[in-house]
Amino acid sequence: MLKYVPVPQTDIQLFDQNGYLIVRNALDSKTIQSLIQAGDRLINSNQTQNRQPGGEFYDSFRNSITLDDAFIPLINWPKILNVVVQLLGANLQIMTSHLIYKYPDPEDRPDSHRHPGWHRDYLQAMRDMGNAAIPRLLVKCAYYLTDLTQPRQGATMVAAGSNRLEGGLTIPEGQTDPITAVEPSLQAGDCLIFENRTFHAGALHRGQNIRKTIMVGYGYRWVVPMDYVTQEEDFLAKLTPWQRYLVGKPIEEVDEFLPGGTRNPIRDWCREHHIPDTRHPQPQRR
Repeated sequence: MLKYVPVPQTDIQLFDQNGYLIVRNALDSKTIQSLIQAGDRLINSNQTQNRQPGGEFYDSFRNSITLDDAFIPLINWPKILNVVVQLLGANLQIMTSHLIYKYPDPEDRPDSHRHPGWHRDYLQAMRDMGNAAIPRLLVKCAYYLTDLTQPRQGATMVAAGSNRLEGGLTIPEGQTDPITAVEPSLQAGDCLIFENRTFHAGALHRGQNIRKTIMVGYGYRWVVPMDYVTQEEDFLAKLTPWQRYLVGKPIEEVDEFLPGGTRNPIRDWCREHHIPDTRHPQPQRR
């Protein structure tokens, strides 16, 4: 059962204001090692299913929770899911689980290199609705499996406050990054949480080691996931009821149409702990 730990109101306000939040020590050392071993198996394999290569110095897998059982606990990792529910609400499911290995950049690559470049998530929603109209649809939780405590080690950079921009991101002439760019200092086990409207980019990697990350994104159940339409039955058979619910499977099958949907165990949990099961952050546009 998920343990309720109140997220300080100041942290929620900072997330609404800046578009990101860092949870320190989200993963314990044993889990980190298990995830690294699973990630190494995939990256070093010849598997092409769900693989999303990004050039010579970047490799990744989508819907990675289905590719190795070591990733399954991240579906409802207690320390992070507790935070996500308080940021987004209870009507959730996983939108993406993206394993990313980013290799050190070659020495001749300029300091201005960003891979990927500055962008918002859910590009198609951006194209259909535009920057001004896009709402908060997704909260992405980036678990770092390796230390990124020094600059230029390939961390995910964020533009603080860009979640409130009604237009595109402004980068000063002759510069690579916006003036609000933050390159966070992260240790293995930390989790960087940011929303779909927060502009982000991959920092240059001058370190010696591979940057290993898995990003798990949660969104509203009425949003189409990025990585899948439905999950395979053999995968669902491995999951707990909460985990099945979080990958889109109803907690119970009913014949009749229910306007509010079938039972939501996360909403039940919210009510048990007397916390809101929805969040309506006030627009704070820039």
